[in-house]
Amino acid sequence: MKYLLIMHNNPELLNSLPPDVMDAIGKGHQEFIEKIRASGELIVTQALADPSTSKVVRTRDGERVVTDGPYLEAKEYLGGYYLIDVENEERALELAAMIPDAGIEGMGVEVRAVMFSHGADM
Repeated sequence: MKYLLIMHNNPELLNSLPPDVMDAIGKGHQEFIEKIRASGELIVTQALADPSTSKVVRTRDGERVVTDGPYLEAKEYLGGYYLIDVENEERALELAAMIPDAGIEGMGVEVRAVMFSHGADM
């Protein structure tokens, strides 16, 4: 079964963390990637740019309208994700708990089952 492990970032919270904690988060992600790559459970992981660099596209009366910034105003934003292929939901929850973000007060990792996928190597 495929699951998306979604990390929502809160820049205010992250900016308040000491450098050694930020370093530990980065190291923890690298170790997590190595672990699930070795187990064959990692499909892909992506870290996303700050939402201030994003664009929202809408079509109105057949015309494309592009606006700057994220779709919603919020304190938190999608910071990245892991797409995994595991035996069951319990394993997905177990892996989510290993992601460093899950151990930071005020943060967590959303676990969502993938209902449909299509594309290269899916």
